[in-house]
Amino acid sequence: MSLAIEARDLTKYYGDFLAVDHINFDVEVGEIFGFLGPNGAGKSTTIRMLTGISLPSAGTAKILGYDIVRNPVEAQALMGIVPDISNIYTALTAWQNLDFTGKLYGIPRDKREEKNRELLERFELYERKDDKVEDFSRGMRRKVCIAMALVNDSKVLYLDEPTSGLDVKSVRSIRDLVRSLNEEGLTVFLTTHNMEEANSMCDRIAIINRGKVAAIDTPEKLKGAMRRSQVIELSIEGNDHDLTQIQDMNGVIEVQKRGDKYRIRTSSPKETLRALCGLIENEDLNVVSLNTLGSSLEDAFMELTGMEMQKETIKGKGRRKR
Repeated sequence: MSLAIEARDLTKYYGDFLAVDHINFDVEVGEIFGFLGPNGAGKSTTIRMLTGISLPSAGTAKILGYDIVRNPVEAQALMGIVPDISNIYTALTAWQNLDFTGKLYGIPRDKREEKNRELLERFELYERKDDKVEDFSRGMRRKVCIAMALVNDSKVLYLDEPTSGLDVKSVRSIRDLVRSLNEEGLTVFLTTHNMEEANSMCDRIAIINRGKVAAIDTPEKLKGAMRRSQVIELSIEGNDHDLTQIQDMNGVIEVQKRGDKYRIRTSSPKETLRALCGLIENEDLNVVSLNTLGSSLEDAFMELTGMEMQKETIKGKGRRKR
């Protein structure tokens, strides 16, 4: 197994505050590795150490065998970084942004021009190469950011929230682009709050919480760990029904109201479904849909981090928002 990233007992203190607590993980060459966690969990601090921006308080990090502290020049030459906040110079053209980045890496002019052309053509931006980036859409700007991170023939690409705030078409375009780059051998270290994105793109995922790695596995295995419970989704016509009694049904662990649907997590789907059918008949409810769902990556994330998404939770005899 060839490793692109190795973290061993990686630790970071800010004064007396322990931000990252002796974490260990490997990222294999050629995989898309997701790094997920709630705000304040230690994601950004970890990335800052992996990229050499911040020195670890203890432990080591290696990029393709190069220690980020002992061999920073060699390690950083192998990586590209796309931050969540755009690092583009909007007053410059797309070509000028790539060319400037190439100069920072000391790439000779002829090779810069060849690489600029190759990347802009691949990212479908060549016809706009002489336009200022300030006139680009958010999706186009994101593509320029990624192209800038690849001008040095990066072997490891750090992507921080690559599709945040983009429209559906741009999201699909960016994801397809990242997949194609990965298929050609690029290792991708992806942080995102989009569970669907992590589920569909990542080979493996690490979930960090309170500075510690809570789990590392494939999306399917992480979801599989939640299969001791199952989700039933119910949608009925009208919003004036009192369904607080669902919480007291056999096997029910939690009931959430999401939009026009009730999401019921249960340890005994058979008993809960039987009780629901009785409720539907007794209350003469008009059912729009009734489905059983497997556990999602979001379910695994919530359990491992103890976090909850914004939702309306039904408990006891009333409703309240959280």
